Amino acid sequence: MADLLIRDIDVIDGTGAPRYRADVLVHGGRIARIAEPGTLPGADRILEERENMVLAPGFIDMHAHSDLHLLTAPEHFPKVSQGITTEVIGQDGLSYAPIDDATLAVVRRQIAGWNGNPADLDFTWRTVGEYLDRLDSSGITPNAAYLVPQGTLRMMVVGNDKRPATPPEIDRMRELLAQSLAEGAVGMSSGLTYTPGMYADTTELAALCEVVAQAGGFYAPHTRSYGKGALDAYAEMIELSRRTGCALHLTHATMNFGENRGRAPEFLAMIDAALAEGCDITLDTYPYLPGSTTLSALLPSWAMSGGPDAALERISDLDTRLAIVADVNVHGSDGCHGVTVDWDTIQISGVANPDLERYVGRTVTEIAVAEDVPPVEVFFDLLTRDQLATSILQHVGHEENVRAIMRHHRHMAGTDGLLAPERPHPRAWGTYPRYLGHYTRELGILELEDCVHHCTGRPAERLRLRDRGLIRPGYAADLVLFDPQTVLDTATFDNPKQQAQGIPYVLVNGEFAINAGKPTGTRAGRALRRDPVSGDTR
Repeated sequence: MADLLIRDIDVIDGTGAPRYRADVLVHGGRIARIAEPGTLPGADRILEERENMVLAPGFIDMHAHSDLHLLTAPEHFPKVSQGITTEVIGQDGLSYAPIDDATLAVVRRQIAGWNGNPADLDFTWRTVGEYLDRLDSSGITPNAAYLVPQGTLRMMVVGNDKRPATPPEIDRMRELLAQSLAEGAVGMSSGLTYTPGMYADTTELAALCEVVAQAGGFYAPHTRSYGKGALDAYAEMIELSRRTGCALHLTHATMNFGENRGRAPEFLAMIDAALAEGCDITLDTYPYLPGSTTLSALLPSWAMSGGPDAALERISDLDTRLAIVADVNVHGSDGCHGVTVDWDTIQISGVANPDLERYVGRTVTEIAVAEDVPPVEVFFDLLTRDQLATSILQHVGHEENVRAIMRHHRHMAGTDGLLAPERPHPRAWGTYPRYLGHYTRELGILELEDCVHHCTGRPAERLRLRDRGLIRPGYAADLVLFDPQTVLDTATFDNPKQQAQGIPYVLVNGEFAINAGKPTGTRAGRALRRDPVSGDTR
């Protein structure tokens, strides 16, 4: 691998420390030397400093939904073009390893709205180790670390029914989890508003968290609510950490819906109190107000019991449909965080059935008005005709909460980006430039060095990446050059698939993934595996 000299550049090293001027030499995919400007000899490749440019570690996406996109579109342009060089996948308790044939068939359908359901993809892996091997053998552009999905474990062992797991079933899930962690997973995720993961009680989750703690990993839950009862849901997760000693990473840690306007300080006070007791807690967020999920996620949990086919059968039954209407419109669906669904806030972002494409970009209320039917009938019609594969944006966030949470000293960045929908949430293309441009340069919520720390060194510490996330000799050359005066997200809700401004160069393991603003097609990324002996991830 040819040497690269990045000459006379402002370096923001990922620790939060002030920037400094230096030459940086890359050799063999690693940072070989850092020296005073003009003191390093020439190299095979020289990148001259550009006015206003800074060099930072590559950004680490703590919450990615690229589990299939890494295989079907390995150049991964939406992510690497915003400076992301490492992603954490296997999120929200539902993914594709470990897996068996029956579970794979259900998972592919259930999260088609997140990841698509490509008919021509070879799903021959079954274990976490085999999935990570597939990423390496296929070739990927960014690096990827993997979380074991608790909902998939439960589906394999318990099934899709709403019932407690038996002690032998819990033991079997613990065995599968331990095996997956030994094969390189960095921790476990849950989706506690998604079936079947949400059917697990606290005792079951604690039994699994004990295994994660013993392995030195971390638990990343999508909690039981981000609406009504959000603080109680966070308290349950903090108590799990306290009880089991498991490190806790609160993923997309938001406070949404009208019930939680202005309540972020209460949430952060809970975290601070737990940290003071010695709990190991971190969190990530995306810098936007709306969320993104599947339309079927709004269904009450009982309606999804038994899996997708059982849910569709219930929707087709008039009496059962009336009970669903009562939950989503009157009582508050647990799938919708315990609140009633406001159809004005539900915007269709993607469909699997091409006959439904005309609905993309429109709210359920807008569709209902145009077709002169109640909104809930649009809901049922889309679920049925799209076989539960519809993805949505949910406009329920609050700016004051977003700003307060991103200032916290244990906060990290994550996109939660869904890449499959035709009209995805712009966070899939714009999260990191939005942090750097809008919230740092324009609003001054964070200082630039602090913002880079949120995106690099801090998540690397959570992942126990001992040779990534900082600019230091010997570290992997995952690097991004950006202009802090011009960096900006250009992705919008109306036109989300837009490359960011001001990020012309991105290197992964010493090779250009983005060169002069253009993708190179180089696949220098690899699967990052946690070592079962040291607990470090490499």
